[in-house]
Amino acid sequence: MKFVVKSFTGNLSDAMRSAGYHFEGADQKTKEFKFYRSVSDNLFPRFHIYGFLDKSKTLSLSMHLDQKAPVYQGSTAHSGDYEGEVIEKEAARLRQSLASVSERKIEGLSEF
Repeated sequence: MKFVVKSFTGNLSDAMRSAGYHFEGADQKTKEFKFYRSVSDNLFPRFHIYGFLDKSKTLSLSMHLDQKAPVYQGSTAHSGDYEGEVIEKEAARLRQSLASVSERKIEGLSEF
């Protein structure tokens, strides 16, 4: 599922942290930021978000649900869900969280 936030002027790490996400790092090649939020006390399942902020201050987010860790060392393959009711509910929760942050930090928040 994809999200777009236009005219993002807030701090991405702070906004995601307030939504319950942890910063996982940035891809040096693609310049994407990675965040995750565990659904349980374990690391998996977890929501995983990739975000990219371009020069025009448009924030593009892509979210999926990792059901389990990669099976083989060095592998990026995993059991992930990219759509469905659980993803839609988390998207609505994230939208609400970003909207509350946007009242303080974001000039414009587009429809997701």
